[in-house]
Amino acid sequence: MLYRIPYKGLKAGSYDFDFQVDDALFEAYDREEIKGGKCEVRVKLDRKETMLELNVIISGEVICECDRCLEDCAVAVDYVGDLVVKFSDEIDDYDGEVMWLSPTEDTLDLTQYIYESIVLSLPYRRVHPDGECNPEMIAALNTISEEEFERIVAEADSEEEGDEVMLNEDNRELLEKLKRQLEEGAE
Repeated sequence: MLYRIPYKGLKAGSYDFDFQVDDALFEAYDREEIKGGKCEVRVKLDRKETMLELNVIISGEVICECDRCLEDCAVAVDYVGDLVVKFSDEIDDYDGEVMWLSPTEDTLDLTQYIYESIVLSLPYRRVHPDGECNPEMIAALNTISEEEFERIVAEADSEEEGDEVMLNEDNRELLEKLKRQLEEGAE
């Protein structure tokens, strides 16, 4: 991967690095969550004697499956984060904020960090903007099955003691509308 910084020869001070993320990164992780994308990564590295401090900015978009219509959906990526890289012969686990490197290493590989940062920056719900979902899929999702309709009617007509669900006029009209939709969808 191309997300490596050769820090060994750098003197103490501040340095800027730019990377381009494309489909190759997402294919390398072989996960279905992100199908592809293009992002720009800007890294400001502050080289110190015993550590590296990085400020990372990732912007762009990735392609995910829309949670509503299941079609491909472009999702914006806007990530800003800090990473501290410490040098030690005793390597501790990477916790997302601190990474440990052996003093014998001469490059810093940011591949995993960049991938995880993109994934973590994604919203919990990934959907097209209103009106951009596949209309055929939305129509299919809005269709109620005959069994479901019968269950709703049975629950609404229920008159067991203590049952407060009564079929009022508004509910009856809604059920009739649903029944018409069901019948039209069956034709």
